[in-house]
Amino acid sequence: MRLDKYLKVSRLIKRRTVANEACDNERVSVNGRPAKAGYEVKPGDRLEIRFGAKSLCVEVVSAAENVRKEDAAAMYREIRAD
Repeated sequence: MRLDKYLKVSRLIKRRTVANEACDNERVSVNGRPAKAGYEVKPGDRLEIRFGAKSLCVEVVSAAENVRKEDAAAMYREIRAD
């Protein structure tokens, strides 16, 4: 699954266009490297998302195409939040 779609489906970022812009502005890194929106997310990848002064680090648990709102948090495991 594409990184921008994963961020939207997992509800880490509200809209796919916002997720795409975050990737373009190098605010999203995968396994320590800045990633493009087209990066293929796999279970085990570590994502770091920077929101202004705050950052969120999560590990991908699953990459399902369609997920209900209640189950979205099960797609990742939070490592740390600043």
